[in-house]
Amino acid sequence: MTNNATSSPLSQAHLLPVFARADVAFERGEGAWLIGTDGERYLDFTSGVAVNALGHAHPHMVAALQEQATKLWHMSNLFKSPDGERLAARLCEQSFADFVFFANSGAEAMECAIKVTRHYHFSKGHPERTRIITFEGAFHGRTLGTLAATGAAKYLEGYGAPLDGFDQVPLGDIEAVKKAIGPNTAGILIEPLQGEGGVRAPSNAFFGALRELCDKNGILLIFDEVQTGMGRTGELFAYQRIGVTPDVMSLAKALGGGFPIGACLVTAEAAEGMAPGSHGSTFGGNPLAVAAANSVLDIMLKPGFFDHVKKMSLLLKQKLAGVVDSHPDVLSEVRGEGLLIGLKAVVPAGDLVAALRDAKLLTVGAGDNVVRFLPPLIVSESEIEQAVQRLEQACVALGSSARTSAKTQGAV
Repeated sequence: MTNNATSSPLSQAHLLPVFARADVAFERGEGAWLIGTDGERYLDFTSGVAVNALGHAHPHMVAALQEQATKLWHMSNLFKSPDGERLAARLCEQSFADFVFFANSGAEAMECAIKVTRHYHFSKGHPERTRIITFEGAFHGRTLGTLAATGAAKYLEGYGAPLDGFDQVPLGDIEAVKKAIGPNTAGILIEPLQGEGGVRAPSNAFFGALRELCDKNGILLIFDEVQTGMGRTGELFAYQRIGVTPDVMSLAKALGGGFPIGACLVTAEAAEGMAPGSHGSTFGGNPLAVAAANSVLDIMLKPGFFDHVKKMSLLLKQKLAGVVDSHPDVLSEVRGEGLLIGLKAVVPAGDLVAALRDAKLLTVGAGDNVVRFLPPLIVSESEIEQAVQRLEQACVALGSSARTSAKTQGAV
């Protein structure tokens, strides 16, 4: 077999082609803006898919990482981590949790949540209780375990039989949940607001009913807050907005503000049986990642931070609703909470994402023909105004294109 990589030019792409990458590259960022290698400025309402919550190159984060980089980059989890303990204590203080496990990504945080849930029942003398109820439209990660929890055929195809142990039911159907609970059920796993699934959420009453079912049946309620957590929906954690407390919760994305880190938060009760050797990670709680996450909390926990998020959310949704009314041939609905906003499109969502990129506004698609608007949480009123203007520009272009196509087909 010929090794083409050794003879190919440096300009040839050597990254595994698993992403449909847009033909644009960036060299630096400033707040809500990204600057391309060609010097063009783009308004970033993707935020690394809800990762760069404090925008790009936030001075406090930069200083924290620079300081940590001169001290310690990595150490084994065989030793104590004072900064990691501080971060865990802060997360517990701000949430329902008693313990935190640090990982490197959302998928790893979810793997921990699944293992904790199963091990909880094992420690109680019920090793048969391993199955977890999940919901249609969910997205929980790219590992084989989290793909099985997700249950979507498009992600599972080509990887063999999915990992057993997950029972998927329609989102919002409490009767289907009741029917799915059996003697082998260990927990119920749900996103407070589906991001990848099209910015969809059932009512708060549905979450309350799930909590009651978990308590009645002695099973754990698991919230996947990888995308919704860390301020994205207007509170530090989305469960606080809903008013329903889980037993286990995964975090990632915005936790490090752009530096890879994930976390699994658990109650003392749910953590029973998790002893040395029951789980682990080489890089989880890395000193650089912990420094980044602590710096994110420094900013988010300042008075007024979430008031700003809620104010910008209201402004953005009002402005977007106006555009929907003006362009019903392109857009049909505004969805979401906080600054996790979805625009359901009439035209193909991919066409809208491309037209917005042409207008120098970066967004990201989702299921159900939805385009997500995920600005950094520090976005300004002026930047929201600019984003809406660019959306108008894209809608005009798409509307004109659709009308031209219709006329051409009519002539034929």
